[in-house]
Amino acid sequence: MTNERETRTGAVYARVREEIFDGTLEPGRRLRLVEMATRFSASQSVIREALTRLAAQGLVVAVPQQGFHVVTLSLTDLEELTEARIEIECAALRLSIQRGDLAWEAGAVAAHHHLAATRPLADGGSKANTAWFGVHERFHQSLLEGCANTRLLGVALSLRDAATIYRRWSVPIGHDYDRDVAGEHQALLNAAVARDADLASDLLAQHIDRTSQALRASAEHGAAQ
Repeated sequence: MTNERETRTGAVYARVREEIFDGTLEPGRRLRLVEMATRFSASQSVIREALTRLAAQGLVVAVPQQGFHVVTLSLTDLEELTEARIEIECAALRLSIQRGDLAWEAGAVAAHHHLAATRPLADGGSKANTAWFGVHERFHQSLLEGCANTRLLGVALSLRDAATIYRRWSVPIGHDYDRDVAGEHQALLNAAVARDADLASDLLAQHIDRTSQALRASAEHGAAQ
């Protein structure tokens, strides 16, 4: 019975997590236990456990006497995280270009090849292909892994993890439909392989900030309400 409950909780957790990421459950949305229990054909205790797990990841907020709601889009957090990521990731990338060997270069090229071959949209529709995000993360990590500094790499990857929700929200919430993400990745790889640290750093900073630009209007609108 315990294993069955854990399996059910895990399934609800995964489904709600993806619906938060793809914008189906929009920022600030109230998550009512009774409604969700009916929808998922699960007990309220299972729903509560799943939402508690999501709260621990910062995707859901639990408010005493009010229940749960999807985290809101914070302009302050977005700006601080963007600034921190640009400083740290660009520093790691510069060191990778300086210190990375042929194996690092080959790994980055291979990771980009996998990314370029993975469709960002599922079945050519409007929904995101969730597999793309994992491949995307692997590409960016491959660029930073040549820095030969485990502490710096750890901080950079931790900041990338913190920015996951903003990255996922850039299209469904930020409505950034016209972005040439594939072109940005290709240009970034080209600069890294050419060992042009200045250009690669500038391109990475622009790449990171573009995601934030797509969400600033939404964040400012939410803050004004």
